[in-house]
Amino acid sequence: MSTSHEKLTATKRESSKRSEMRELRLKGRVPGVVYGPDLGSVPVHVDSKQLLAHVKRGGAEMFSLAVEGGKEVQVLIKDVQRVDGRILHADFMQVSDTKPIHVTMPIDFHGEAIGTKSGGVLQHQATELEVSGLAKNLPSSLEVDISALEIGDRVTAGDVKLPSGVTLVSSEEEIIASVIVPRVADEDLEPTTAEESEPTDAATNDEGEEVPEVGKE
Repeated sequence: MSTSHEKLTATKRESSKRSEMRELRLKGRVPGVVYGPDLGSVPVHVDSKQLLAHVKRGGAEMFSLAVEGGKEVQVLIKDVQRVDGRILHADFMQVSDTKPIHVTMPIDFHGEAIGTKSGGVLQHQATELEVSGLAKNLPSSLEVDISALEIGDRVTAGDVKLPSGVTLVSSEEEIIASVIVPRVADEDLEPTTAEESEPTDAATNDEGEEVPEVGKE
């Protein structure tokens, strides 16, 4: 896992009242909680712009968090709550050097599927996978090369190559990408029957003789 050299400073907060949380957000701060074996659970607030910069790097980016009145710890952003694109709350998880952690990691697709040049359509069924391992072994993202995919081919979670010391938590059978044949409109698939193509002017009986319509001779 890559480590960001930019440090995020967190200030302890004493209240969880909605009014005070709203006031923090108006001042450009984001309420949050940092938790871990050395800290327990500490309510904090951080600068919204600095937090957004870390969020954009991905959920598997480890960085230093300096908690006011406490020691500096290595953390991951475990969860963020958003409304209309704004971050309203964040959870930070302290990273252990000796205990594996369970994280959701983004998939970074590379290449252009060869099947799309033959009319196929590339579908991304998943954009992230759950993995487990020591923080030092976890990459920032999982790279998947899709350039060799022909029409009908697919890539599953079990096909993704993981670094040494990292194990897959998601199901190996989970499909993450595939190239399919484009769908044809339903009306193009319905066959035209003889009755539809050759309408008759008069009805006939079982013996093929014409039956006059009611009111006509």
